[in-house]
Amino acid sequence: MDKQTFWQLIETARADTAPDPVAEGDADREAEGDPDRDAVARRAAELLAARPEAEMLAAQQVLWDLLAESYRSPLWAAAYMINGGCSDDGFDYFRGWLLTQGREVFDAALADPDSLAEHPAVREAAAEGLYLEVEEALSIAWTAYENATGRELPSDSFTIRYPPLDPAWDFDFDDEVELAARLPRLSALFGDA
Repeated sequence: MDKQTFWQLIETARADTAPDPVAEGDADREAEGDPDRDAVARRAAELLAARPEAEMLAAQQVLWDLLAESYRSPLWAAAYMINGGCSDDGFDYFRGWLLTQGREVFDAALADPDSLAEHPAVREAAAEGLYLEVEEALSIAWTAYENATGRELPSDSFTIRYPPLDPAWDFDFDDEVELAARLPRLSALFGDA
């Protein structure tokens, strides 16, 4: 499994879990393209479990590569602002949420974390005080492998290498003035939260 195939898996899971606006009576939710976040991770694991064992093993490495790719200070600052704080684990879970949003949102957030201010779920989080986290996304391959084989995913089937964080972003994320200068659109949404 490569990144392209992984992203196709996520898109299929998103499509499969998108709420029916007629049944739900919530046309706006589907228009936003924001299915139940945990459901996307669960469905991705189900879809992956139907694939060959080698693909499940490879999917874990792809997932960790994407997590390493998204291990960036500007994104962490955005997550801190969106979720009203963000520990190490919280940043992992936020990136899990980001993975469930699909490749387009993921890539846009890496290129410009402030672009998340335009995402409907982020706007809803600002209005409703919600957290954007999907811990379950971090275990898509683990869950798939265990469900398909009855065994735990071998620990030697993947490696984790996080890059160093950007020292230019080494400041207190509680500094609202600095965050406003660096992430102005998110600050406009969450600055008074």
